[in-house]
Amino acid sequence: EVFLPEETRAAAPVDFLQELPSYQSALRRRAAAGGSQERRAAPPGAAGLRAAEARRPEQEGGEVAARPAREYPLSIAEKRRLRDGQQTNTKYLSGWKQWKRTSSKSLKKVLNEVKELSSYLELWRHDIHSIEGKFGTGIQSYFSFLRFLVLLNFIIFILMFSFVTLPSIISKYGVFNSSFVKIPPKNIEPHCTHYKPSGNKGLVYFYTYLKDLLSGTGFLEVTSLFYGYYTIDAAWISMLRYNLPLAYLLATFAYLALSLIWIIKRSVEGFKQNLVHAEDQFQSYCNKVFAGWDFCITDPNAARLKHRSLQYELQTDLEEERLKQKIADRTMKEKLRIYSLRIFINIIVIAVLSGCFYSIYRATVFSQENSNVSIRHDIRRDSVANLLVQYLPSIVITLANFIAPQIFSFLIRFEDYSPAFEIRLTLLRCVFVRLANIGVLLFSLWSQISYCATDECKACGYNYELYPCWESEVGQEMYKLMIFDFIIILAVVLFVDFPRKLLVTHCSCKPVQWCGLQEFGISDNVLEIIYGQTICWIGTFFSPLLPAIATIKYFIIFYIKKISLIHTRKPAARPIRASSSNFFFLVVLLIGLVLAFIPLGISIAHIPSSKACGPFRSFNTSWAVVPDTIREFPTGLQQVLYGVASEAFAVPFFMVICLIMFYFIALAGAHKRVVEQLREQLVMVSFDPLFCTSKV
Repeated sequence: EVFLPEETRAAAPVDFLQELPSYQSALRRRAAAGGSQERRAAPPGAAGLRAAEARRPEQEGGEVAARPAREYPLSIAEKRRLRDGQQTNTKYLSGWKQWKRTSSKSLKKVLNEVKELSSYLELWRHDIHSIEGKFGTGIQSYFSFLRFLVLLNFIIFILMFSFVTLPSIISKYGVFNSSFVKIPPKNIEPHCTHYKPSGNKGLVYFYTYLKDLLSGTGFLEVTSLFYGYYTIDAAWISMLRYNLPLAYLLATFAYLALSLIWIIKRSVEGFKQNLVHAEDQFQSYCNKVFAGWDFCITDPNAARLKHRSLQYELQTDLEEERLKQKIADRTMKEKLRIYSLRIFINIIVIAVLSGCFYSIYRATVFSQENSNVSIRHDIRRDSVANLLVQYLPSIVITLANFIAPQIFSFLIRFEDYSPAFEIRLTLLRCVFVRLANIGVLLFSLWSQISYCATDECKACGYNYELYPCWESEVGQEMYKLMIFDFIIILAVVLFVDFPRKLLVTHCSCKPVQWCGLQEFGISDNVLEIIYGQTICWIGTFFSPLLPAIATIKYFIIFYIKKISLIHTRKPAARPIRASSSNFFFLVVLLIGLVLAFIPLGISIAHIPSSKACGPFRSFNTSWAVVPDTIREFPTGLQQVLYGVASEAFAVPFFMVICLIMFYFIALAGAHKRVVEQLREQLVMVSFDPLFCTSKV
């Protein structure tokens, strides 16, 4: 251990770096190292016990800290003597301190037992451990991420059901002597309030129910699944008035805030692990050679795969070093050629994206204009054709999500990037395609909703003829996207992976064996479920029970992917590290959440709410319920809230936040410099053993 004597530390000048917590922690570690050397020199018995007792930290007021003996860096014999000394000292404490120490130990023991018990109740605990043992931590991180989304959607469902759906159902059916109030909208044209849901009446064929189940129309349109069901201004439960419009809006903000906080919390944990692995190439090489093995692996095939992955990582490091040398040796002519080629390829990428966006826009417009057109001669064909027309945007989006990444993966080979940067750039392009496609779909819907060519339409603020309850229409589109995404995932496993597995197993043809089994790509599967989660975040405002469908969907997908991994696919030959993959998954999920804020913000604050359905039919926009509620508060509270929302409060608050941010940035930079100094000392110790003795 490297440490400084007490005299040297006392004589050293105190500067800013020495005031940092990390520097103080280093001093305590050095003092502990010095104490350990003194302990080795001390004879056993009373002298060793006194040394151990002297090293115990003391709390304020002279009270000895009640740390267990096992937490001290001592030998077994000294820990026993320390424990006996602690028990002896306890007799001389006052009754209050004895009770405090006993209750603290009991509480800590209970918490540990509860934590241990909760680990056994963890969802899919055994399955995920089994996957980790057979395929390593990289694939295990995908299934852990899937479990996180199941829990997140379940909590969002509980939130929306408790504060939105349950009060509506209770008030409509008169449970607990409850009732509801419908206030006719004021200063609204009568034609804007006309809305007749397309519910099925009379004798209905079975395939009509199936079509309604897949498209969200018919009998589903009038259920609590969609926005139009909640046409209530207030609910009276016993003697309490429940403001449903305000609860609907606050529940929306709550699930978005909950998702944001939870993702940031998990991202910070992954970021800490990612920083540990953000070392230079020499340290990376040492870590791969001496500490790269995954001891969770028990399956022989997975062990061979881990060998190949370590070999691939070492080859990738060598290839990146070769590319760095090649980039350094490039002439001006070669630089001009490669930059021109990259510009040309990026133009092609932009053209592909533009084609995808335009196709989605045209498909959405065509679907919205022709979804109710029927073929008069054949009713059965009419239902199938109408279903295809309704699902046309979802089909086009799925095709774009499949074709565009294939083109990007082909073009990236000609851009002459390093292997690691190739993977990151391709993933970023794929993320942009998947999330931007949802944005284009919503933009296409809004362009149709906001299009008004007559004065009657302008009086309503939206296209009331085609979209009398436009929020339910948007909810149906999000519902169809989620259902179709699940159908595609299931169809790929049943009609692509299983037949391919049978061909590879029972057919000895060279082309079939050359193709082999499909790899289980972690990044592609993660982007798949992040795309579905973004749909859920956007659609929950328009379909409050959509998180329940997402929970069931991801629950089934877990077992589908598990069966696919074990029986029909093979692990990727280029696996990614669990720590970096977890952080990457959460960052992409955070991007999806931030992008979900944009359409929701526009829908809540900008687009006029439907005047024929929903809890906000009496307001111009959904956000208008907030100032309307504030006007019911006492005058003093109104002035406080208006002051907080004013520029006089916002500007100083923003400046204080900036100062705090700059402080933490400076603190982080100082910590980084301390870490670099400690690393330099470690390097000096490794190269010059005399450096250690010179400090003693």
